Amino acid sequence: MRIFCLFFFFLFIPNGIAQNNFKFDESNYETLIQKSKETQKPIFLMLYATWCPHCAKMENEVLKDTTVTNLLSKNYICAWQDIDKEEGIVLNKKYNITSLPTFIFLDSNENELYRLKGEYKTQTFISEIQNAMNPKQQLPYLDKIFMEDPSNTNKWLNYMNVLKKGRDRINLSEKANSYLKTQTDEQLISENNWKIIANCVTAIPSREFQYVLQHQKEFEAISSPLRVERKIINIVSELLNPFTETLDTINYYKQRKIAQTIHSQKVDSLIFRYDLTIAERTNNWGNYQKTTIESTEKLAWNDANLLKEISQNYLKNISDIPSLKYAIKWTIHSLELQDSFDGNLLLSNLYLKIKDKKSAIEMARKAKAICTSLKFNPKTIDELYLKLGIK
Repeated sequence: MRIFCLFFFFLFIPNGIAQNNFKFDESNYETLIQKSKETQKPIFLMLYATWCPHCAKMENEVLKDTTVTNLLSKNYICAWQDIDKEEGIVLNKKYNITSLPTFIFLDSNENELYRLKGEYKTQTFISEIQNAMNPKQQLPYLDKIFMEDPSNTNKWLNYMNVLKKGRDRINLSEKANSYLKTQTDEQLISENNWKIIANCVTAIPSREFQYVLQHQKEFEAISSPLRVERKIINIVSELLNPFTETLDTINYYKQRKIAQTIHSQKVDSLIFRYDLTIAERTNNWGNYQKTTIESTEKLAWNDANLLKEISQNYLKNISDIPSLKYAIKWTIHSLELQDSFDGNLLLSNLYLKIKDKKSAIEMARKAKAICTSLKFNPKTIDELYLKLGIK
């Protein structure tokens, strides 16, 4: 029995050692390329950031799995770089990284063989590593096959399905144009071409997207109203979100004009939200006030949470009484849509700010009743009671 146990102990030691000894090479990029040439092994490069939770999960779970580490160490030079450090900053720009983590498979001539982005389950990641080792699943082969016959729908779909694993839609559009320009307007209305438009078209003025807008019912018939609507919303988000994130107001307002050419209530509501975000994050409360007074009742009237969010900003940042009365009106309507503790509390504070103490007390008592019945933490309502002198 003792010999039997020792046998299994030594049998399983190699896997433990393989896992413990697996390390990422942190050499500079040129050294990695040189090592790849010398060993005739391709490179597996992970680009990550220390603040990225998806990167941490991949590192601490998937990249510590013995099957994964054995597969990688056997077939690749494995390297990683932090995109916030010198070498990583260069590689981030070189490979146009838009999501973290990103995994790039390279040959010794720096040809990109495969790319993945984001967080994966262990078994899926193993499958993707195996795909990356298959020459007929690699990007150079798929690109060659596609460019030999760019009107072939199936060849483009095969290529696109691999490309989109590691790239955002905007990075697919250039190659997709090579295919789409071979299609007539009438040919665009097909199940496969809809998939290609949905995954690859990112320009609102493009022929293909404009054709979708003009023939929305036909595209809904081959897909679904929900999918077509989602595409319309996504193309606007992908246009405006980058400038909202960077607070690039000049380019935001230029692109906003393009988004407004889509005449849709849902698009208008989305643009309204982006307008509010830009104004709020730049502390442009004059613009925030103008935008909300013009459009809240048109574009946010049935959204109780958004009405409260706007009114909360008025409470914190707007002082003139006529404008605060708009916020009171919006908060009252939010309570008609959905009675809530926070809505009543907000309304009480708004009344207090315009010095309508009687109404403030009335709404505070309503908030208190909800707080008590739902057993919420009473701290905020108790503080308001003190301000109002309620016993």
